[in-house]
Amino acid sequence: MKTIILVHGAYMTPACWDLFKARYEQRGYACLAPTWPYDDRPVAELRRQPAPELSKLGIAEIVDHYALIITQLPEPPILIGHSFGGLFVQLLLDRGLGCAGVAIDSAPPRGVLPGPNAVRSGLPVLCAWRGWRKLFMMSPEQFRWSFAHTLPEAELRQVYERQVVPTPGRIFYQALFGVDTRINFQNSRRAPLLLTAGELDRAVDAVTNRVNFSRYRGSAAVTEFKEFPRRTHWLIASPGWEEIADYAIAWVERQRPS
Repeated sequence: MKTIILVHGAYMTPACWDLFKARYEQRGYACLAPTWPYDDRPVAELRRQPAPELSKLGIAEIVDHYALIITQLPEPPILIGHSFGGLFVQLLLDRGLGCAGVAIDSAPPRGVLPGPNAVRSGLPVLCAWRGWRKLFMMSPEQFRWSFAHTLPEAELRQVYERQVVPTPGRIFYQALFGVDTRINFQNSRRAPLLLTAGELDRAVDAVTNRVNFSRYRGSAAVTEFKEFPRRTHWLIASPGWEEIADYAIAWVERQRPS
């Protein structure tokens, strides 16, 4: 049985993958959706009293955390990540981990500048005094603007209450300045990679994802790109999520990972 590791992004819990996880398990896959370090607690508790160590958590530590999980498996898994999770998937593949990877609306690695909407989305963190030392929580308004501006208000509130948790500001500064996000785009030995974008995404706009894809041009390793029309950053759990889930796993299956 092939294993899929689902990697969530900033402000989220692994519950963002519940729909994907159930669908893939029905197809015979074993699915793991690990939390980030210090986040393995109920949402209410994470909001009320997040672990002090979380504010010091950086990209390298999160990627190392997933790398340890991967190396303990009996065979290389399929890696699917969303947002910052997509960046982590790219970094893990570059390390030689995983048999195939899908980066959905990925945060940009070093050498790919964020678009203006992404900068606006990150302003509450980047403009905060010593924001790299603090934890941040999206407001419902920020979640609506950055992630899910096409969701009905009632559904958006439900998602927000069930999903959104504090996240370390450090990772946003690291992403902006390219700290611990360097990738060897010409790494010919890495596993196949699919990069995707949502046309209406504000957190990581489609242009940024296309530029990310272009950095792999000339690589001998399989790299492909897919843009989904009329999709926001919340495309993994908003109406029509099945299209994204099915496209991703069908693409992986065409690569025949061993």
